[in-house]
Amino acid sequence: MAQPKFELPVPSAKYCILSFPSSNVLLVRLNRAKDLNCVNMDGHAELHAIWSWMDAEPNLACGIITGSGRAFSAGADLKEWNNVNQSGGKRTHPPGGFCALSRRSGRKPVIAAVNGICFGGGCEAIINCDMVVAAKKATFALPEVKIGVAAQAGALPRLIKTVGKPRAMEMALTGRTITASEALEWGLVNRVVGDGENEVVGAALEYANMIAANSPDAVIVTRESVKMGWEGVGAEDATRIANEIWGPRLAAGENLQEGVASFVEKRKPRWKPSKL
Repeated sequence: MAQPKFELPVPSAKYCILSFPSSNVLLVRLNRAKDLNCVNMDGHAELHAIWSWMDAEPNLACGIITGSGRAFSAGADLKEWNNVNQSGGKRTHPPGGFCALSRRSGRKPVIAAVNGICFGGGCEAIINCDMVVAAKKATFALPEVKIGVAAQAGALPRLIKTVGKPRAMEMALTGRTITASEALEWGLVNRVVGDGENEVVGAALEYANMIAANSPDAVIVTRESVKMGWEGVGAEDATRIANEIWGPRLAAGENLQEGVASFVEKRKPRWKPSKL
């Protein structure tokens, strides 16, 4: 598919490949297959720029992240980490954390299409994605304790909200690998598909296209409300904040009126890019 027209310039990418499988969907493919898509500091900065651009670009509704080769991401670039340690330097992540996702808030949803090994920081990143699709061969782990470090990119307090304390403790304290079927049973992923070429990306694209078919304003506001509840804001406070902050902005846009009108007139909505 030809690249859609955008209002903002597409960021440059060295460590990943950007494509647009649908007109409103961004696909980010980590592209360090020989290194199992371990992410170095420059790669984190690159991804921060990409997700920031997606959020700001009116003609994009949703993002997908996947890996090349046999891994989604095996986590941090330990060779780089060791070199930094030896030189007395310091590693830094962007505000969004690992892959600029593990602590990301953002405006628009990101779906993880986990094609293989998903360890360490890679696993931290998918824990904070909005949805996760996994290939049958995908495996998940937080093995940091095995090398004397801790998963500090934001996953641990978020993981417990998703899978509960006993399972979160099992993953974090043992460092053991769990299968895609276990991850599905635990509620860590939405769906498990086969291992065929691009099958997992295709399944993620199905979800992304369903999201992109909806009102972009409503998606942003709805996602924010769900996220507040997951992050620990009480139901009443989350509802009040959503109504006070997002309600007037939602009502001021044209998409709310268009959605109601299209339903009454029994036609497909003609959504406009979000101005929220």
